[in-house]
Amino acid sequence: MNLRSKKSEFEHFTKLAQEWWAEKGKFKILHDLQPIRIQYIIDQLKPKNINNLKILDLGCGGGLICEPLAKLGGYITGIDFVKQNIEAAKIHAAKNNLKIEYVKKDINKINSKSKYDVIIVFEVLEHLENWPNFIKKIKLNLKNNGTLLISTINRNILSKILAIDIAENILKWIPKNTHDYTKLIKPCELESILIKESFKIKNFTGLFYDPIAKRWKTSENNMRVNFFCCAKLY
Repeated sequence: MNLRSKKSEFEHFTKLAQEWWAEKGKFKILHDLQPIRIQYIIDQLKPKNINNLKILDLGCGGGLICEPLAKLGGYITGIDFVKQNIEAAKIHAAKNNLKIEYVKKDINKINSKSKYDVIIVFEVLEHLENWPNFIKKIKLNLKNNGTLLISTINRNILSKILAIDIAENILKWIPKNTHDYTKLIKPCELESILIKESFKIKNFTGLFYDPIAKRWKTSENNMRVNFFCCAKLY
């Protein structure tokens, strides 16, 4: 079993920190996905409701999710454990005159006294050693009836071929060694843990690449590789 340590995750993303806002750089795929990711958030929260919401983006990277939500009027906090990511995010936000609170912190050590209306965890769970425990911890940061938004990668042979073998090693859409197959998460596993932790599932939505249209699309039926999840805490 080839489980990457927290140290290796840190070293991997530190090397990539300056690439966040380069649309044709190593994070090009995230820029390609940006409209869909933001639209998914808007669809779950509704645009008029984002204004004045306290939103926490865990594993915020260079701030790709934080900035559009700040422009919609949300009070945004972005947390990442890589110092260079936070520095890149702060610089870019300043250039765009956006007031976003960026914090360099281990996302497993967040003060449970801080309460948010929304917590976003995009492309993070599959990098953690113990994601079920992480969900148990972060629910303490959600207000009653708060919303948890997740995106991650399914675990099956197809996802290994498409998300790792092809996307990382052949097409170079994602930096090599970004994902460890053993850490990928099946929707049923995520659903089970969320229900156990008093969440009610609002929806699961698949995300896939259409090679004919040459663009990313969402689907309620196709969650074989990437997927979103929206859940409410009760």
